[in-house]
Amino acid sequence: MRPATASPPASTPPAAVSQRARARGALLGLAVGDALGAPAENLEPSGIRARWGRITGYVSEFPAGTDDTEYALFSGLLLARHGAALTPALVEAAWRELIAGRAQGALRGAGFSERGTLENLGRGLHAPASAQHRHPWSDGLAMRAAPFGVFAAGRPAEAARLAAIDGAVSHEGEGIHGGRAVAAGVAAAMAGAPPVAVVAAGLAAVPDDSWTARSLRRAVAVAHRGEDAIRSAAVVTGYPWTDLAPEAVALAFGAYAAADGDFRGAVLTAVNMGRDADTTAAIAGALAGATRGAAAVPAEWSAPIGPALGNCLPAMRGRHVLELADALLARAAEEGALARAQAPVRPETVDAEELAAPEVVAEELVGPELVAEELVRPEPVPRREADPAAGPGRYVLTADDGEAGP
Repeated sequence: MRPATASPPASTPPAAVSQRARARGALLGLAVGDALGAPAENLEPSGIRARWGRITGYVSEFPAGTDDTEYALFSGLLLARHGAALTPALVEAAWRELIAGRAQGALRGAGFSERGTLENLGRGLHAPASAQHRHPWSDGLAMRAAPFGVFAAGRPAEAARLAAIDGAVSHEGEGIHGGRAVAAGVAAAMAGAPPVAVVAAGLAAVPDDSWTARSLRRAVAVAHRGEDAIRSAAVVTGYPWTDLAPEAVALAFGAYAAADGDFRGAVLTAVNMGRDADTTAAIAGALAGATRGAAAVPAEWSAPIGPALGNCLPAMRGRHVLELADALLARAAEEGALARAQAPVRPETVDAEELAAPEVVAEELVGPELVAEELVRPEPVPRREADPAAGPGRYVLTADDGEAGP
C-alpha cells in the first residue's frame, strides 16, 4: 500500500449556505448536469472536440433532462411520501403502478437495467429477484441516488441505506454500491462537509475491496492531473457500453474532486470526459450543488430547467426538481420533529441552554406554505488521516497496490 495524493484548486465553500439552498442546489445540479451532458453521452473526448470544441454550456437548442432526472424525481417523490419507512416492497409497488403499469415514454424505460427490471416485474418476479438481469451493475441507481442524500442530510449511512432499499428492485452488487456512494456523498455535502470529506463519505459507504471503491480511489487520487488522468484511472476499455456504475461514479467523483467542489468546474469536467456523460455530470452536479448551494448554479444553465417532459417516465411529466427538494426537506423535518416529540425526556440530563436552543427553522416558500427546515446535526463524516506534508485541501487517500499513485 502506498499513499496517493491529489491537489485540488484552492477554494472555500460559502460560509453560510442554508439547507434549502443545498437541497435545491443538489437536485437542480443533477438536472443541469443531465441536460448539459446528454449530447456528449457515449462520446469520447476526441468526438466531443470534433463536434463542439470544448463544451462550456448547452450545445442543444432545447436542453432538457433525460432518464437521469426523471428517475431521480420518481425515487425522490416516493421517498418524500414514505421517508425512513421506505421498503423494497413499496418501491416495487411504485415501479409496477407508475412505470410498468403505464404506457412507456419515448425512451421505453431508459437503460438496460431498467428494461431488465421491467421485464422481470412483467414475469411476476418480486424484489430482489427483479434485479437479477444482465445489467444489475449499471449506474441506474447512482443516477437517481441524490435525493436520498438530500433527505438524510448529515447522515451518510442513512442515505446509503435508503438508496440500497430503492435499488433492491433494479440492481445488485456494484450497482448498489454506486448508489450508496452517491447518496452518502450528497448527505455529507448537505451538512457542509468539505469536498475531501464528501469523497471520504462516499468511500465509507461501500466495501473497501469493491470495484466501486477501487475505481473511485484511483480517479480521485489523480484528479489533480486533469481529465485524461481521471479517464485513464476509471474507464473500462474494451467494453462496448458506458453505463458501468464503478466507472461512472468514479468519473463523477473525480470531476468533483478536480474542481474542489466548484459547480461549473465539476460539471464541465464530467461532460467533457464523455462516456455516460449525462449521468456522470448529473452526479457531479448533485455533489457540487449540495456543496455550494443553488446560487452556485450559473443562471444561464438553470433557466432552461423546467418541469420534466416525461419522455422516459410519463408519470413524472410536469414534476420539478425544486418541488422535490422542498418536499424532501419537509418530510425530513416532519420525521425529525416526530422523533423529538416521542423521545422520553430525562430532566436530569437536560440542560437549560439546550432547552432554549431552537430545533427547527421555518423557511417560507413561494406561496402561503411553510416548510420546516431541520437544523442538521450530522453524524460524523469519515475522514482519511491527514498527511502533514500534504498541506491544506489535499486529498490523501490510500491506493491499492497496482493502482494509480501520485
